[in-house]
Amino acid sequence: MPNFIAFISYVFVVTFSPGPNNIIAMTNGNKFGFRKTLNFLLGIVSGFFIILLLSNYFNLVLFALLPKIKFIMGIIGAIYMTYLAVIIIKSRETGRKDDTATLNSYYTGILLQFINPKAMLFGITVTSNFIIPYYKSNIYLISFSLLLAFIGFISVAGWALFGEFFKKFLSSYRRPFNWAMGALLIYSAISISGVLEYILK
Repeated sequence: MPNFIAFISYVFVVTFSPGPNNIIAMTNGNKFGFRKTLNFLLGIVSGFFIILLLSNYFNLVLFALLPKIKFIMGIIGAIYMTYLAVIIIKSRETGRKDDTATLNSYYTGILLQFINPKAMLFGITVTSNFIIPYYKSNIYLISFSLLLAFIGFISVAGWALFGEFFKKFLSSYRRPFNWAMGALLIYSAISISGVLEYILK
């Protein structure tokens, strides 16, 4: 039996802490409202669920391959996240049509998972430490993937609701808010890129 307290603690800390998914979810919730952000949130959850399933079924292969592709994935992910950060920083007032509409789509939500090493590493870590050693049957692997995807949905939905809830307040500070969210996303991009680790070796 896995240590469920350690399992839940790890899952909630990683899932609810600021990261690309949560930052963009909050930005979209603030700009478009929760209901119009739902497609993006479902895209995140779909991509996350696929990664969790793959991590369960191909854990050993992924674990062996990830160190070789992590740096390349990190660079690609960092470039994409920086691009998203620039869109957020340049976006205008709520309700005006601009490039941020591209951030608020189902496909952007899915794509973000497959270029986000944090999501990949989370999937591999949580499955290799808490699931695979104890459970092997399909029903358990699928159930745990659904549970973790659901927790992921609660996280991004919470961040999106936070963005919508403070819409009136944040609309008065649209420019600083966009810059803060863009800066956080750039920080996430630098963190996952692995560039600092490579330079500081």
